[in-house]
Amino acid sequence: MANYVLTLPLKTEKWQEDILEKRLNIARQIYNACLGEILSRYKLMKRQKNYGLAMKMGKGKERNAIFNKIRKDFGLTKFDLNKYVKPMGQKFKQNLGSQMVQEIAERAFGAFEKLMFGEAKKVRFKTFGEFYSVREKGNITGFRYFQDRNIMEWLGLTMQVIIKRNDEYASKCFLDKLKFCKLVKKVIRGKNRYFVQMTFEGVPPQKDNHSISNDENARVGLDIGTSILAIASEKEVKILELAEDINVDEKLKRVLQRKLDRQRRANNPNKYNEDGTIKKGNREKWIQSKGYIKTKGALAEIQRKIADTRKQSHNKLANHILSLGLDVRVETMNFKGLQKRAKETIVNEKTGKINSKKRFGKSISNKAPSMLIRLIDNKLKHLGLSVKKIDTYKVKASQFDHFTETYVKKPLSKRWNKFEQGNIQRDMYSAFLIMNTKDNLKEIDIDRANSSYENFFKLHNKEVNRIKNLDKKQLSSIGL
Repeated sequence: MANYVLTLPLKTEKWQEDILEKRLNIARQIYNACLGEILSRYKLMKRQKNYGLAMKMGKGKERNAIFNKIRKDFGLTKFDLNKYVKPMGQKFKQNLGSQMVQEIAERAFGAFEKLMFGEAKKVRFKTFGEFYSVREKGNITGFRYFQDRNIMEWLGLTMQVIIKRNDEYASKCFLDKLKFCKLVKKVIRGKNRYFVQMTFEGVPPQKDNHSISNDENARVGLDIGTSILAIASEKEVKILELAEDINVDEKLKRVLQRKLDRQRRANNPNKYNEDGTIKKGNREKWIQSKGYIKTKGALAEIQRKIADTRKQSHNKLANHILSLGLDVRVETMNFKGLQKRAKETIVNEKTGKINSKKRFGKSISNKAPSMLIRLIDNKLKHLGLSVKKIDTYKVKASQFDHFTETYVKKPLSKRWNKFEQGNIQRDMYSAFLIMNTKDNLKEIDIDRANSSYENFFKLHNKEVNRIKNLDKKQLSSIGL
């Protein structure tokens, strides 16, 4: 069954905030204790002979059976961790319920599983003030909501939930079944703010200002890059910069990052080598001055604004895409791979200098293209659909010419395709081809592309004229 989340602010007083901070800190300590315990068991398990032999085996049922037995023998299961954390729940029962303590243990286990299965290189323990949320498993005990009084109760603590009088969306949400509630702390402009995230069962109600298409057959092709998105549909063709508004804070962010680094080095000279690198063997405590803490807070505020702006921009764009059609098609992209530095060292023939190994890490971090695709997919899942990911290596949309049915490899610097009918911007043409893939998502439907090309060409030229008339610096990747 699908779920969705409604976030509402809590009205809190100073004494209540002190209690919330105390309970979040207890939750942090429990999380760290669980993570430390399971990592100790994991290290012990890795020393066993059976584990080493299983690692050398090929993937298969026999190997999995050995791993599962070893994990059970060393208590590396969710059940064993819940058993380990049970005494902690008894000790802190006045501040955290047993269900919440179990959820914290399961969160630590989830972090460990990412490490064990190679999805993460390491796991991080939470430092003081870094634990921002706790949740219950249901709305029966502990942190729970009472709709008749519009309050949250949590083991003797009562907090008012703030709902605007004209918030019709929230009113519609409460018609669905409330599954569980989550307390979330956010630091906004240097002050702690507390929110409740309510998870409801079902499909989120549609907002009045959102006009999502009802046509499951209306296709939308997306050619997404590290910072640019091209859209092709029967209604319109667009090429847009992702999260365009976040560039406003980037300069200030870089200034604060450099200032923070200078302050950190000035406060901790013994932690650095003469060449400026950090001493690996030095375990002295890092010193944080008042100026450093102030700069750190200012940087965190900038990053919060960037994250909020990016999420708002992506949500708005996702809703617009779904208003064009519900058959959304996109190339499969390995954005994690694009974030990594280049392995090969290349010397520039003209200058004799080594080319930078940096690739698209900063752009992907700021624009978060995969986040947009995930938002679209989540919205489609509420309708029983999903984003259709085409086979990038077989379709090769950026190289294909549907007129001649041939593939021509082009350098990234070439942004336009030259056809008899006129020049076509490369990204928009790729989006057009993606829109016209067959249902097997492995090849272009030539007949469909030919029949829809005239409409695409007209909409493409309209979009090119719009971009040329924009009163701002053009995007170099578009080629205008």
